Amino acid sequence: MTIPALCLRLRRCLVAAALAAAGAGAVLAATEPARAPPGAASKVPLKDKARQDFPPAPAVSTGALAPPVLKAVAQMTAALSKDQFPTAPLALIAQSKDARLAWYLHDLLPFAPDRDAALALRAAFEVLTGAALPRDSPSVMGDRLLAWNLPAPPGYREIKRDLFLLIEPRWKPFFDDERSAIDWRWIGWGGVFIDDRPNATHGAICPRGCIPALDQPKTTPAAQGDWYPGDAIVFGVVVNGQARAYPKNMMEVHEMVNDTLGGRRIGMPYCTLCLSVQAYFTDQVPGQRPLLRTSGLLSRSNKFMYDLSTFSAFDTFTGKAISGPLHKAGVVLPQTTVVISTWAAWRQAYPQTTILAEDGGMGRRYPLDPLRGRDAKGPIFPVGDVDPRLGVHDVVLGVMASDGKAIAFPRAAAQLALKAGEKVGLGGVTVRADADGLRAYAGDAELPSHQAFWFAWSQFRAGTLLWERGR
Repeated sequence: MTIPALCLRLRRCLVAAALAAAGAGAVLAATEPARAPPGAASKVPLKDKARQDFPPAPAVSTGALAPPVLKAVAQMTAALSKDQFPTAPLALIAQSKDARLAWYLHDLLPFAPDRDAALALRAAFEVLTGAALPRDSPSVMGDRLLAWNLPAPPGYREIKRDLFLLIEPRWKPFFDDERSAIDWRWIGWGGVFIDDRPNATHGAICPRGCIPALDQPKTTPAAQGDWYPGDAIVFGVVVNGQARAYPKNMMEVHEMVNDTLGGRRIGMPYCTLCLSVQAYFTDQVPGQRPLLRTSGLLSRSNKFMYDLSTFSAFDTFTGKAISGPLHKAGVVLPQTTVVISTWAAWRQAYPQTTILAEDGGMGRRYPLDPLRGRDAKGPIFPVGDVDPRLGVHDVVLGVMASDGKAIAFPRAAAQLALKAGEKVGLGGVTVRADADGLRAYAGDAELPSHQAFWFAWSQFRAGTLLWERGR
């Protein structure tokens, strides 16, 4: 299937291509249980992002795939490579009643060339899983699979590799690592292609449409930052006493910045789908100088980032290498805090701060609202089962306590409590205001923290404690 035809079938691809061109609290009574092993039945009711129950998971087959099924899968992939979408292999896969193959059917979604093909794929999924799909949610197929936690079929990495390399051949090193920690069930296409430019200092545009990282961006003193509205959002970072503001609108375009601040090298991925911007130190990896890039893949609706120098993939939410040489070396990138604040409040709190230059140092224009409310109606990619203690898009400050326990503080409630003179703390962690944002501490020592949508924090930090005001 040709790349332009494939790209046009995902709305986010069009958006991304356009951007590339342009103490008083208490623990709630229960915490979310850790995710069950693949195929294990959940002990608690699973809720979707609308807080509705998922249908029961289908029965799971075991053993090798039947030869006719393997042949059907091979026929399907071969046909797709010729821009064809046959329905006969879909029917055979559906009739196998091997629910593990539902992952493969979901992987075929970006390839459906028209409504008839999409309906055939949908019908095959319903027959295979024994559960009807609602008509008004494009992500429901993926949501169900993530919630059901079905095991992948045997040989899934290779099956998915042959399919996804039709989209982007340069993903091959990720698939080739047989010992990676990548859960391939979680991996989907984000609608854009890999950013593998060796030099993004000048923010060169990717010809086919990637999300272009920005390396070593030009900055200016705060006094020259009047171009950015005072009530607009910045992502503030302080390293060794040096402060810098990264305007949200620029980060929505680049989603990845490699910078030097306070004498330290940092990499800053921004997952717009998760509202999670994190700052990782990249200068403490023995023998390597990681240069972070966006792959174009997603892992459970989170950015799938990688190091360009070694092609090692990282868990963007934790900084842990999950494939390649850096995974083999056990690399985990340390974090520092990112404060989300208005530009006016950040500039007042840190008068000596710098801010990225208005044109990014390359003569570029950035709209103030690049995404134009893209996520206003909720997650646009699958998130699976959600922790119902908060809404999926409620914003929390997430922090890992000194004992390794994950703790979340709802941003709005924590700010109201602090303004009322109340203490905000849980599990040995206290929260303090900084500019218009928040920081977390254990005693007088700051703990790295960042904000995120609740669905993202709770799914990547399963079992998280949740602070609640007044309880």
